[in-house]
Amino acid sequence: MTLKLKNKKIGIKEFIHLIVSILSLNLAFGQNPEESKFKKQNIGGGAEWNYSEAVKISDFSELLFISGQVPITNQGKVPSNIKDQCTVAWSNVEAQLKEADMTLDNLVKVTFFVSDRKYLREVGQLREQNLLNIKPALTIVITGIYNENWLLEIEAIAAK
Repeated sequence: MTLKLKNKKIGIKEFIHLIVSILSLNLAFGQNPEESKFKKQNIGGGAEWNYSEAVKISDFSELLFISGQVPITNQGKVPSNIKDQCTVAWSNVEAQLKEADMTLDNLVKVTFFVSDRKYLREVGQLREQNLLNIKPALTIVITGIYNENWLLEIEAIAAK
């Protein structure tokens, strides 16, 4: 197959190369990701509990999906209480964000997997301390967790 561009015939391979080149230039000279600021709109209630029922994002250039972060320290230890485990898991979330050049402000969705309903109050308090007024969409699931020593796991989605 050949195409004719301004009296010049080119093959499909050359045409695809041309399109890829144009798209590459657009990315290279278009919006600078360092200058872009994604728009985040909190929708619905939940304000009194420091979360959003929905979060609408637009004008973003990157999405980060953070797998469940468990309460294991850099030394491979698991704290024995929920407060310390939650602190470690949050630190692990922040480490993943930092690795992707993001911060807690970039969070749009957080899911907590908690091993027992009795930990909800402490988990909620620590969530509020860590997130302040960020208010991502939030889900809390009471469930059995892979390792019986883990009392919670935190999963997140971030955008920038």
